[in-house]
Amino acid sequence: MSLWTSLEPASATVDPGGRTTVRLRLRNTGDVVDEYRFEPVGDVAPWMTVEPQTLRLYPGTTGTVELAFAPPRTPDATAGPNPYAVRITPTAHPEATTVPEGNLTITPFTEVRAELVPPTVKGRFRGRPKLAVDNLGNTRLTASISGSDNGDHLSYDIYPSNVQIEPGRAAFVKATLKPRQIIWFGSKEQRPYVLAVQRSGAKPQPVEGTYVQRGFLPRWLATFLGVFMALAITFVMLWIAYKPQVRTAATEKLQEAGISTLPPSPSASAQPVVPPLPSTPAASSAPAAAGTPASGGGGGGSAAEPETKETAKAPENTAAVAVQQLDARDPGRHICYRAYVAGKGWTDPECDGTMAGTVGQNLPIKALNIAVSGTKGTAGSAFVHDPESTNGKGHYNAPWSGKVDGIDNYIGSTKKDAPSMLGFVINVQDGVVCQTAHVHNEGWHGLGCDEPGGDHWIFGGTLSNDLWLEAVKFTV
Repeated sequence: MSLWTSLEPASATVDPGGRTTVRLRLRNTGDVVDEYRFEPVGDVAPWMTVEPQTLRLYPGTTGTVELAFAPPRTPDATAGPNPYAVRITPTAHPEATTVPEGNLTITPFTEVRAELVPPTVKGRFRGRPKLAVDNLGNTRLTASISGSDNGDHLSYDIYPSNVQIEPGRAAFVKATLKPRQIIWFGSKEQRPYVLAVQRSGAKPQPVEGTYVQRGFLPRWLATFLGVFMALAITFVMLWIAYKPQVRTAATEKLQEAGISTLPPSPSASAQPVVPPLPSTPAASSAPAAAGTPASGGGGGGSAAEPETKETAKAPENTAAVAVQQLDARDPGRHICYRAYVAGKGWTDPECDGTMAGTVGQNLPIKALNIAVSGTKGTAGSAFVHDPESTNGKGHYNAPWSGKVDGIDNYIGSTKKDAPSMLGFVINVQDGVVCQTAHVHNEGWHGLGCDEPGGDHWIFGGTLSNDLWLEAVKFTV
């Protein structure tokens, strides 16, 4: 060994979003002039720089380089001790590589983002919003969820009422709002409410929403029934007051003779005709894509037709297998999905707001596999890199693809030379679908939902031809 090294200090601490430095001292203990190259290695290498990157030393002399650490303020900068290393390669003797190691402690930080999906719900007897809670910090988040409103007009059934969320993950809390008093007649009324996210030792984080309570019967029907009842009572009173007394001469003669009339023979009552039962509707297909951005991909097609017969058994570990298993345990609305990552292949299926894909590894998604339950189907299309682009944007390379509940839907391509996905469009036949996308060099984008009464689709990702899609989260 012709090299001596020393890290000063051997252990350092840095705040996410901040910067700290460590000095690396070297001494050439050999007998020839040598030049040394430096290369960061380890989990914190993406946030580590070495200055200068090469150093030339004469025999017996000592030099110093500076190691700078600047972890981002994101969940990727995991809190706690993180080992790091620097590979030093001598030019004269490449085989005599030295790798001094140190320890970098990243301080914890907490950042929570909560959003109601949708922010306004309507109903006569109940409303069912969802609260999306994102842990944007670098430590595990433990919190409780509670509901309140001014006037105590609503009761709250929240599941789960306590959540534990890993860094960079999200949890969806289902809430059922029930009015304490039913509006039998009259117009709708707005009930503002708050769902609060309470962390230990911190102030509650309120998320405001509105429950629009509808009347059981419309006002015009109440007016009609009131008028009808008044007329009916008036008619009955008039009938009682002015009912004519009619007696025929024949009846009087019969009574005088002591002869009673025979009762009339009973007539055969008509049997009610049973109306035919309504036919069972066929399974709804996924919504058509006409008029959506997918038409830009050329050859626009309709959504998937109803599946009447499966010709092949679904492979293991697909989104359809995962959503069928989840729906068997917890019947209702669910969405499961997995990503085909370049260089890695298909990820394991994720469901209801967990992340599919990778973050911080610069690996693009090339295809998505999606399946739903309780929404009558889903459809989507991939927005991909365009090598011939003249406007700096990608393009849609295929028409929409759609499937009914419990069936795998695929967008994008897993072929070796297939383009990387930049984004996607997605919708569901019944209800609302929400998405969050992680884009290279831009991080997580905000939550976007297909609002009822809108375009009936939602776009996620980026249009830029120089970026790509790295990870996704979906909820329904």
